[in-house]
Amino acid sequence: MMLVLAGVNMIFPNLVVIDNGILQMTISNPDGIVTKIVYNGIENLLEETNTEDNRGYWDLNWSAAGSTGTTGFYERIAATSFSIVVEDEEMVEVSFSRTWDASYQGKLVPLNIDKRFIVLQGSSGFYSYAIYEKLKEWPGFNLAQTRIAFKLNKKWFRYMAVADDRQRDMPLPDDRLPERCQTLAFPEAVLLTNPVEPEFKGEVDDKYQYSCENKDLQVQGWICKDPPTGFWQITPSDEFRTGGPLKQNLTSHVGPTNLAMFISAHYAGEDMVVKFADGEPWKRVFGPVFMYLNGLPTGFDWNWLWQDAKEQLFTETESWPYSFPASEDFPTSDQRGSISGRLLVYDSYSDEDYTPADGAYVGLASGTEVNSWQLQSKGYQFWTKADESGYFYITDIRAGDYALCAWVPGFIGDFRSFSISITAGCIIDMDDVVYKPPRDGPTIWEIGFPDRTAREFYVPDPDPNYVNKLYLNHPDRFRQYGLWDRYTELYPNDDLVYTVGVSDCQKDWFFAQVTRKKDNTYIGTTWQIIFKLENVNQNGVYKLRLALAMANQAELQVRVNDPKADPPVFTTGLIGHDNAITRHGIHGLYRLYTADIEGVKLVQGDNTVFLTQSRGGSPFVGIMYDYIRLEAPPDSD
Repeated sequence: MMLVLAGVNMIFPNLVVIDNGILQMTISNPDGIVTKIVYNGIENLLEETNTEDNRGYWDLNWSAAGSTGTTGFYERIAATSFSIVVEDEEMVEVSFSRTWDASYQGKLVPLNIDKRFIVLQGSSGFYSYAIYEKLKEWPGFNLAQTRIAFKLNKKWFRYMAVADDRQRDMPLPDDRLPERCQTLAFPEAVLLTNPVEPEFKGEVDDKYQYSCENKDLQVQGWICKDPPTGFWQITPSDEFRTGGPLKQNLTSHVGPTNLAMFISAHYAGEDMVVKFADGEPWKRVFGPVFMYLNGLPTGFDWNWLWQDAKEQLFTETESWPYSFPASEDFPTSDQRGSISGRLLVYDSYSDEDYTPADGAYVGLASGTEVNSWQLQSKGYQFWTKADESGYFYITDIRAGDYALCAWVPGFIGDFRSFSISITAGCIIDMDDVVYKPPRDGPTIWEIGFPDRTAREFYVPDPDPNYVNKLYLNHPDRFRQYGLWDRYTELYPNDDLVYTVGVSDCQKDWFFAQVTRKKDNTYIGTTWQIIFKLENVNQNGVYKLRLALAMANQAELQVRVNDPKADPPVFTTGLIGHDNAITRHGIHGLYRLYTADIEGVKLVQGDNTVFLTQSRGGSPFVGIMYDYIRLEAPPDSD
């Protein structure tokens, strides 16, 4: 292994070159930007027409304390100091760091940042991680996003793979130039009108069409077909991501760009922005993630590269937590703890007393934050999926105080337990843990299935003028552009009406309650649920459970048997900045509401619940339902 430093070899001024005989990477000194990667006969895997600081970099978005929104100031993180942490026959670890002081007030985010790169002997790839630290005496600020980005060479990398069923040849970045495309309703989406390769003409390109949930986002990247070469980002753990298993993040997209997202407000809005107060200390390690390179000689089958990348993912996850990072802020396995147990569900109106939480997502989230686990962002999270009997086992947990959290497919609400303290080497057996989901009375009717998405509802075919060919006849058909406008086409004059016992939610319940286009504006909509009651408890209170999969600048109002009742029976008020309608997601943040309906408002025979999304003005205002249930009063038959 060879390490060439600025000032040591004048052929490479201001550069650090690491070469292990398999790959050679060049990093700017002291900025810590990856400018060149040589591998498999390709002189540079990164885009050389870009400036050197726009090839392989860490970046972030931040704003001053008290600011609103999710953008603020953009920083491509440039370090000011370089050091060799480890250099021996087995590995090289280098550090590019920046120390904050008061002279940077208002100019740079108030963080000490240490970016690390590791190359192992015999390894076909490199690792990167970073340590962010805010000292107590420093000012507060908001951190909206941080990530690693690699801009790959467009000459070589044309094929993208995010999952087994989400991979394709991709357009070129040139196709997004004004003379080759038409910008659509939001700037990230363009219609390719004159692409370099005619096969892409008439398609929509939008980076959000390739978003992925954390639970499925472990390996993704790009392929060069000749010579067969892969560039893959492998994330062996979710502990340093925010938002839990269902949080959606960007992956790869036209550029060709490869991203490793750690903090983002996508599909969540400002609620997901990390906010620090004056005098609040904080430290967080992001990564390591592994940038895996694989290749074959010209003429061999390039499809092997994706399969090999998945096998490498298994190797990396089995090796987690890594033993080689030199920072004391990254604890090894013997410095961590574990927890196990069995999660059961007790629903007083179920046929069984206790139901195993089959397929539940069970995890530890920071016990010091007051928000829902899906919004916790300052600490670490550790998640697993329970087996069919409800048993769960979480290993290699960083020491700290956590709350045990869970949600169970088929049941509404969140489980959250008392504080659990994890110490080095601890083995905690929780035995049986019981979750009692919200329930007051027996089910009269229900719509949907509680899985925190709107996937089971009706997703229309796209407008043939705005398609992404990947998602034609695809399980993720909701990722097509412009589906919000299909609602107006299907319901040009009157809104959706759903009759319990007659309608089918997979065919008759539109996946999102969006606005309807009328003249030159967009107006709110009112959906109706018609149902029969054989008997009514006039003195009881019925519960309408409303589990939402997403909300964006919306207000949901509930009325019963009188569409003009003022005030309504229930209103959420203005909620949500999830933006999942715009960004082709089938969910954003999960929200659960209960509307109390007095028995005197119901009648024997036909009744109607009116669900009004009252806000308008944009096609992207609206909500997605996860599940709706009407419960009778507890003393009703």
